[in-house]
Amino acid sequence: MKRFLSEKVTELKPSGIRKFFDIVSEMKDAISLGVGEPDFDTPWHIRDEGIYALERGRTFYTSNSGLKDLRFEISEYLKRTQGLEYNPDNEIIVTVGGSEAIDIGLRAIINDGDEVIIPQPSYVSYEPCAILAGAKPVIINLKAENEFRLTPEELLAAITDKTKILILPYPNNPTGAIMEREDLEKIAKIIIEKDILVMSDEIYAALTYKEKHVSIAEIDGMKERTILINGFSKAYAMTGWRLGYACAPKELIQQMTKIHQFAIMCAPTTSQYAAISALKNGDADVENMRKAYNQRRRFLMNAFKEMKLECFEPFGAFYVFPSIKEFNMTSEEFATRLLMEEKVAIVPGTAFGDCGEGYLRISYAYSIESLKEAIGRLERFITRLRANK
Repeated sequence: MKRFLSEKVTELKPSGIRKFFDIVSEMKDAISLGVGEPDFDTPWHIRDEGIYALERGRTFYTSNSGLKDLRFEISEYLKRTQGLEYNPDNEIIVTVGGSEAIDIGLRAIINDGDEVIIPQPSYVSYEPCAILAGAKPVIINLKAENEFRLTPEELLAAITDKTKILILPYPNNPTGAIMEREDLEKIAKIIIEKDILVMSDEIYAALTYKEKHVSIAEIDGMKERTILINGFSKAYAMTGWRLGYACAPKELIQQMTKIHQFAIMCAPTTSQYAAISALKNGDADVENMRKAYNQRRRFLMNAFKEMKLECFEPFGAFYVFPSIKEFNMTSEEFATRLLMEEKVAIVPGTAFGDCGEGYLRISYAYSIESLKEAIGRLERFITRLRANK
């Protein structure tokens, strides 16, 4: 059978996140802080709209690009929250999660041999999607001393005459880093000068704790160069509904829709009706969840300070990325031992790129009670490691 398999696919590494999730799912009394999934239920008014859609028999295909009403609400939402104006008729496509939007966005622009710049540590799907689209990934290793922000110098050094697009992953998974307007303006200048595109993954845009999120599409001259990716999984606790969207110039959306049309047809109809309610009536829900995440974030940062565990302060998403370099262990070894000895599952930083070595991703999309118990176990584990140095 091996000779029939695609070399491109077989050479891809499986997700480093799922490995620990699969182990902990069969381990009694284990606590998982590994999966980036809100612990909140989808708000009732959103679920009600999905139930109502089913009861009314709204179970047919929608248009390939998604329900017109949903695209209108996405347009209104972006105008309301970020001052961005996208035409719901031809500049927005509704997808099966943000992940599909990333995939078809890359496939719509990549020719074999084009280069895609990917800052890491970052979401596990970027590099595989670039490879599957026929691109060569060009990795920028972000640095803790820069608060894991992408600097103009790093971007300029990575650009060649084959560069097609930069993936901009902020607020960042796994580090929780953000890019502020001043940072984005410097990056935008280079993107315009070098005549490349940017894919801005803003799935955590509503979850920031220092200041309001700024999209690079808001910077002068950038909207026409940006594929904006967002969705409902994180902000609205709708992971299982599998719904995202992309906004871009109409010529690009037309080609993305073509791929989506042949591979997917349309996003789930029930989810689309529910998402309309999310956008129209969900601002208060998002704010309540954001406040809860911020409380958990502060709890973890204080706990790390007390146990003298080095950790850059994140201001976005719902992850912390502490350093474990003092223990002279690989991230994989530390995470494995913590799971086996204390039954706490976290993700090695290397799951998000080689430069994640020496770090761990801990999700705080869990209850305070779970976090307190897990941190107690982590502190016990670290105390033993320090005692045995």
